Amino acid sequence: MRKLLPIITSHQGSGNRSALTCRFRCGDACFHEVPNTSDNEYVGDVIAGALSRRSMMRAAAVVTVATAAGSAVVAGPAAPEAAAAPQKSASHKSKKGARGLRFTPVAPNTADTVTVPDGYAQNVVIRWGEPILRGAPAFDPAKQTAKAQAGQFGYNNDFLSLLPLPRERGRQVLVANHEYTDEILMFKGYDAEKPTREQVEIAWAAHGLSVVVVEEERRSGKLTAVSRHQLNRRLTATSEFRLTGPAAGSEYVRTKADPRGTKVLGTLNNCAGGTTPWGTTLHGEENFNQYFANAEKVTEPTAAARLKRYGVIGAASERKWERFDDRFDLAKEPNEANRFGWVVELDPYDPDSTPRKRTALGRFKHEAAQPRLTRDGRPVVYMGDDEKFDYFYKFVSSKRVAKGKSRAAHEHNLTLLDEGTLYVAKLTGDSPAADIDGTGKLPADGEFDGSGVWIPLATAGPKGHAVSHVEGMTAEEVYVFTRQAGDKVGATKMDRPEDVEPSPHTGKVYVALTNNSDRGKAGKAGADEANPRNLNKHGQVLELTERLGRAESTSFAWSLFLVAGDPEDPATYFAGFPKDKVSPISCPDNVAFDPHGNLWLSTDGNQLGSHDGLFGVATRGERRGELKQFLTMPNGAETCGPIIQDNRVLVSVQHPGEIDGASVEKPASAWPDGPGKIVRPSVVSVWRKDGRDIGV
Repeated sequence: MRKLLPIITSHQGSGNRSALTCRFRCGDACFHEVPNTSDNEYVGDVIAGALSRRSMMRAAAVVTVATAAGSAVVAGPAAPEAAAAPQKSASHKSKKGARGLRFTPVAPNTADTVTVPDGYAQNVVIRWGEPILRGAPAFDPAKQTAKAQAGQFGYNNDFLSLLPLPRERGRQVLVANHEYTDEILMFKGYDAEKPTREQVEIAWAAHGLSVVVVEEERRSGKLTAVSRHQLNRRLTATSEFRLTGPAAGSEYVRTKADPRGTKVLGTLNNCAGGTTPWGTTLHGEENFNQYFANAEKVTEPTAAARLKRYGVIGAASERKWERFDDRFDLAKEPNEANRFGWVVELDPYDPDSTPRKRTALGRFKHEAAQPRLTRDGRPVVYMGDDEKFDYFYKFVSSKRVAKGKSRAAHEHNLTLLDEGTLYVAKLTGDSPAADIDGTGKLPADGEFDGSGVWIPLATAGPKGHAVSHVEGMTAEEVYVFTRQAGDKVGATKMDRPEDVEPSPHTGKVYVALTNNSDRGKAGKAGADEANPRNLNKHGQVLELTERLGRAESTSFAWSLFLVAGDPEDPATYFAGFPKDKVSPISCPDNVAFDPHGNLWLSTDGNQLGSHDGLFGVATRGERRGELKQFLTMPNGAETCGPIIQDNRVLVSVQHPGEIDGASVEKPASAWPDGPGKIVRPSVVSVWRKDGRDIGV
């Protein structure tokens, strides 16, 4: 019998997160009323009655206009062959394991370090506060200033992207999100009721994005940051961003400071993201709701309901930013919150460019945005809304990627995400409702699976023209208040859809559903085949297959690839692989693929007593479902932003030491620099000591 560590239950409702993490990361979202109070069906007929005949006719007309540069969107019900069951694992005779996963799994543990497999080495690539811009000083936590932080690597790194730098041998461009700040772990003697202006401005500068060139060490996977490179860049909570697409200029995004509704200062709570085939990066603005104060003073019923649906509630904010900038006070700037919750597109090769917030991709708590291309070269972006009982989406562009490296091609590709159709997912199981009892017991057919449709919400055409497909909502309302649009058309309530990523090898789409401790509670949605466990502590991973393998299809088949938890728990499932041969996993969050087609999963809030970690799992062949733990995190930390290259694995170590009762004066971790040093979120690279590729 596998010996697991004691279950940790100190902060019910949020997995194994500390109360401190919940407080600063998402504003205690798990402990407020769930924003989705719609009466959407949980199981049953897909899309029945969701769209009127008039809406569908309008949808067809606009799609015809918007796809003039591409091919028409495929419609119709799922073909029978699309709903075929996923591959079952065979005899598992191979003793080597799946290629790319041939390492000795790391055992669950609570060590205050990054634990890696035997035969592997690691280094810290870059830490919070390390200077990356010219003129930025060395990090000194006792003398930190906002000006210094604006030239240094930001706090709580999450999503990572590594891009090539062809003209500089041995170098790559690292792009990182900085999700949030924890002022208690940043400042000695921090008084949450009386933050100083300097502390607030340092926090503004520690949010956002970092671009930093990194250098490879020959014959290993070690990476070192190149400070003051000409491509290095910091984007913060006060940098200029541009709204583009159908909601740009809308009455809902105009403010006193920006009456045209096109220029936004800052990006907030950037969680996961994506890397585009045309060389840009995408960054999801997630728990933006917590930064805004005095929602309770907004009394106009429609405006108040819209704020509440996004979790924007209460009086003073946690960080008290409204005391230093009126834009964070909704009583003074009621539209400012509507300028966050978008996907940001950044050109990391142009340090003078203005990043764009792409409104055609909808507004919600974006966990990630990862594109794939249709057969005729149009981007399709998959996105999750990280909230209990919220939805997952995709956007299908109407424009093809321009090939080549000319300036004209580049400028064209920077418009791809402004025109196309936004969809939300509706899933139906293929088992009788009586088979889904909320325990996670497999139905009679031996798997959780079914079919689904992508329901169109709105289509954006050239020059900002857009048409809504949702009765009772204008196109601008659909884009700015996308959650309500999903409510209206009957989208399926999911267990916190976080990262969503298509396999570059098969095109199948994998959705990390982290957990949902409210599933099945009185007055809340009960279990359904896609979300089969009540009080779901451990989460699951859904595998989606578009009809005929076409990314632009409007119907799909789905199955649960993994149902996470202790493998000895009958409610868990690992794609049919023997459960005595897999690592325990809880709360899958970010996902990525390695060069061999294996899916890698980082966790957030492990409920099995171990620290969070990174896991690889085979998605094809006789070892499909074989899951192995590759590393674990230090005390209090979460695994984020995984990148798996041939010769290295890169991860963000986010919020190390973020444990209840911790502070700068009383650290709960000594990572990464040892006792007596301030705890610092960092990026870590891992490689094989013998110089060979990962897991082969």
